[in-house]
Amino acid sequence: MTNSSAPDVKSQAQATGAKAADHARDIAGQAADKARDVASSAAQTARTAASAAGQKAEDLTERLGSGVASMADTVRQHAPREGYLGQAAEAVAGGLESGGQYIQREGLNGMANDLTTLIKNNPIPALLVGVGMGFLLARLTSRS
Repeated sequence: MTNSSAPDVKSQAQATGAKAADHARDIAGQAADKARDVASSAAQTARTAASAAGQKAEDLTERLGSGVASMADTVRQHAPREGYLGQAAEAVAGGLESGGQYIQREGLNGMANDLTTLIKNNPIPALLVGVGMGFLLARLTSRS
């Protein structure tokens, strides 16, 4: 081997190394692009699923409100119209009707906002109700 061939081998090795590094960078860039595409697609799929679930929940809430309001009609049809029972039945029917209309009008988001406002305005009673409900749930589940 002569001295003139050593620089040629060195320059060829450097060129090969540079090509390999460029190729590796290209592959890494392509992999990063593919990962971004997959992540974006997964995020879009999650947004679509969440939106569909939210819409389905709102539809079910509207149906619930309609069902509660129709229960008011059933109570009115089958309950006595006079006396204390008639007055009580009318009060129950009125409550069911207004509750059903509220559920239909507000939906889940409106009810959640109203509950949040109620808790903010009455924190101590809300805390006591939560503790009481927790106690009752604990009693119910500990019996089994």
